[in-house]
Amino acid sequence: MLQLWALDGIGEITPGVDLVDVIAAAAGGELRDGDILVVTSKIVSKAEGRIIDADDREDAITAETVRVVATRTSATGHTTRIVENRLGMVSAAAGVDASNTPAGTVLLLPEDPDASARRLAEGLRARTGALVGVLVSDTLGRAWREGQTDSAIGAGGVHVFEDLRGQTDAEGRSLVVTMPCVADEIAAAADLVKGKASRRPVAVVRGRADLVGGLDLPGARSIVRPGERDMFRQGADEAYADGFAAGAASVPQP
Repeated sequence: MLQLWALDGIGEITPGVDLVDVIAAAAGGELRDGDILVVTSKIVSKAEGRIIDADDREDAITAETVRVVATRTSATGHTTRIVENRLGMVSAAAGVDASNTPAGTVLLLPEDPDASARRLAEGLRARTGALVGVLVSDTLGRAWREGQTDSAIGAGGVHVFEDLRGQTDAEGRSLVVTMPCVADEIAAAADLVKGKASRRPVAVVRGRADLVGGLDLPGARSIVRPGERDMFRQGADEAYADGFAAGAASVPQP
């Protein structure tokens, strides 16, 4: 049986707050070996002081951007930028968040979400005596599909993939490429109980103890597809424009 519930009693997080103390207190001694805690990246960023002054959110997005993938301007004149940020993640606005932060400030993603997740997992294991894993989650859009879902951007002590390659299906056929990203699946499931506006930023997932392991397991950075295997490095309009420009440049001038 898979069980999921959000922890109550986690108040506003400010820079310097010890999240291990906060989460352990909210859990109230109920954590067990094999539990996975899914922690919203926003409270990790707040605890780590990733709040910066920024009157213009667009400037902060530019500063966090490594590569622009696609841009679209709406009828109202607002431009949405899909970019690769310094963590290698492709998302809207480079993960820069202006919600639930003081006026004139924005919230950046954690400097190293995997390191943050490992510190939380290590601290909670020491504090509670339970062998738990930690995922740091953030809300991302999906190519080809409307809406958003939570995904894992940091992992500590959790297998992020369930590698089924080499096994056989129910019909005896060999599984060649089947490798579910269980970290993302768990992050999305946890958001069903955390919610977006209920101020319950931490969820406990129980029933997948097989996914919990050592703190030296690969983190969520391993989920990011390397550029050489990325078949969709650009938006369609941007790829067309680049191809048109390259073709025009190759035509001999009279």
